[in-house]
Amino acid sequence: MRLPVVLGFDFGGTKMAIAASDLDGNRLAEVTVPTVAETGAAANLRRGIDAATGLLASLGPNQLIAVGACTFGIPGESGVELAPAIPGWEQLRLRRELGRAFRGAAIRLATDVKAAALAEYENGALAGCDPGIYLNLGTGLAAAVVVNGTVLTGRNGASGEIGYNLRALTDVGRGPAERSLLEEAVSGIALGRLASAHAGGAVTATDVFAGIDRDERWAGIVTAFVGELAFHLVNLAIAIDPARIVVGGGMVAAWDQLYADLRQALDAGVPYPPELEPARFPFDAPLRGALSMGLAAVRPPADAAGPSTTTLADEREL
Repeated sequence: MRLPVVLGFDFGGTKMAIAASDLDGNRLAEVTVPTVAETGAAANLRRGIDAATGLLASLGPNQLIAVGACTFGIPGESGVELAPAIPGWEQLRLRRELGRAFRGAAIRLATDVKAAALAEYENGALAGCDPGIYLNLGTGLAAAVVVNGTVLTGRNGASGEIGYNLRALTDVGRGPAERSLLEEAVSGIALGRLASAHAGGAVTATDVFAGIDRDERWAGIVTAFVGELAFHLVNLAIAIDPARIVVGGGMVAAWDQLYADLRQALDAGVPYPPELEPARFPFDAPLRGALSMGLAAVRPPADAAGPSTTTLADEREL
């Protein structure tokens, strides 16, 4: 008897995580392969598809019925917009390519941060929060808003892309190419780049947080970093009035250094300060969300009740 399975992809700028689950959501197997940006979009996608094919084969006879995939950037029918991390990814028709690779399977796409918010609302730290905000502090910077069990996508799928926020009054009227984006100052890559310039060698964001007690320069960099993040997080909280903000992504490893300043800023600046917690799934929420999207594509209508029915707002299934 062939086992019906669902496949989940998390396409990232440094790695691709892939997992298979049964129809009850039990994870059966998973694999992670590196992203090699310089080889381009087609080669990286092929590497991911090959890894997924091998993963499915390892499970024995099966019937792939759905694929949920999330990616950096904004996936659409003509490509993945706002995705410069891999050359050619912006021209990649991800839905079409996955459909060709896994014929007969339902295909669902979303941004990685929105998939992560879905996972945290269904089974994680955002469960029961209305509205809630998921803040991703990783290689890049973005947020997602959940309202009434729905992850808001916006008209173009770009809701929550706060990495494009203006940083100063002088930025008003200037396009993204003419100013410094928030993500270029507040993200894992930005923090590592800034610290590396001071250190004279390659430094990661993890290194910086670990070394602030030993290096005053790094301590100053972190203070400025968290201060600018807090500024934008307070404004986002004022606009949304969330019950809770949940923080995920690789930089949650430095939660002890982040929490106090963010908590103080929210308490001081927001009329009704929300709760602030680390994500339950800080490092694999996007993959969990991708699997949930695949399961939702084949879930019978009779199951459409309760928190497990969390959806992405855009019915175009971007």
